[in-house]
Amino acid sequence: MLSIRSTGFVSASSSRLLTSSRTTLAFARGSKALRGQGALHGLSRAYSSGRVPKQGSSFRVSTVFYALVGVGLAATVYGVYDFYGLLTMWPEEVRADLLPGIKAKHQGDLALSERYLKRAYDNALSLPIDTFSPSPYLKISALAITLSEVMEANDRPKYAYEVYTSSITHFQSNWSALDERERLRAVAIAHKLGEMADTYQLGEEEEERWLTWAVEEALRIAKAAHAAKGKGKEESNDETVVLAELDLPKWVSVADIGAPIEALGAFYARTGKLEYAVPLYLQAISLLVPPMNSGKSASPEELCRGAQLMSNLSDLFMRGARTTATLHQAEAWARQALSLIEKTRSKSGNGIDICEQAFAVTLFNLGSIREARDDPVAAGDLFRRSLEQSNKIGMREGIAEARQAIRRVDRMKRAAQTAWSSAESDTK
Repeated sequence: MLSIRSTGFVSASSSRLLTSSRTTLAFARGSKALRGQGALHGLSRAYSSGRVPKQGSSFRVSTVFYALVGVGLAATVYGVYDFYGLLTMWPEEVRADLLPGIKAKHQGDLALSERYLKRAYDNALSLPIDTFSPSPYLKISALAITLSEVMEANDRPKYAYEVYTSSITHFQSNWSALDERERLRAVAIAHKLGEMADTYQLGEEEEERWLTWAVEEALRIAKAAHAAKGKGKEESNDETVVLAELDLPKWVSVADIGAPIEALGAFYARTGKLEYAVPLYLQAISLLVPPMNSGKSASPEELCRGAQLMSNLSDLFMRGARTTATLHQAEAWARQALSLIEKTRSKSGNGIDICEQAFAVTLFNLGSIREARDDPVAAGDLFRRSLEQSNKIGMREGIAEARQAIRRVDRMKRAAQTAWSSAESDTK
């Protein structure tokens, strides 16, 4: 079955940095040349020694939920491109290196940018924390994120990883002083570290460690924010968390909470721990596709993303032993995904990338289910629709897979026709 290596809950990159607590910075995934080639030969556990906070870390996988794949988290960070903001919000000890560091970055001189930004970050850490009030830990972590982004873009992911882990350590050592927004920043950085552990092949244990903590803390933040709005008492038992039922403030977005949950679910799906992945998918779907009569709305992109997760959930059911029950569950989720995509495309119009991709994938996956249920006619129709859609959007993997599937079900139909003709001859 097909799946999409998706951007998931990624927020849009901001053209501002270090000036507003709600602007975002998209993390780079790193050079393609480094992927899958053991790029971090020297990167061992020593570079991930920054320990995550341990407050109440009684994580239960069955209570957190959800998955999706990510091409890179966009952490909530301060922006960096507002010149006036740079002049007014940063002390001279930091500003003297930060300004040329940002200039060098945008001129493409990453090595020079790194030198300036590293000095700015080191100087920031040496100053009294009150120097950066208000929201001091947001500002200092923004410097760490900007420096790490430059390092990773400059094919130095080992050092980017070190800076991210040092930032987590800085959060940990001041955990009691952090507000919820600053803790949300720590969640974003932990998510990024989990993503890097996957990208640069640092091992499943390392990836799970970061993603597990990010999800634990995201749930605590969501519950605390819900309780702060007077919607209910904050529970100490994570098993009570149903994210779709929480009423979150505007400063906590679906992306903030959903991204690490999605990533952890994708991790468990990839490593074959389907009993953990399924509930994570379900929670993610509930975030993206609000229940009817909930009073919540979702964008077309979120609805199509939710539909894509439904299709991914369908795929999970197809991976195990194929019983009548599992095939029924797989088909039910695939049909629900297709219905949601078709309704969303009809209302919003064609052209939204995630909707168009999810449409092709869901048609293919539903065709695979009908093929598994010995229905080559319906399967062939769905595969042809998937091929048409994949051609339309230039989805090469979808084109190749659909063509192969069409040939396969055509052989099934011919074999069935031959068997039927043979049986008919025998009866004469």
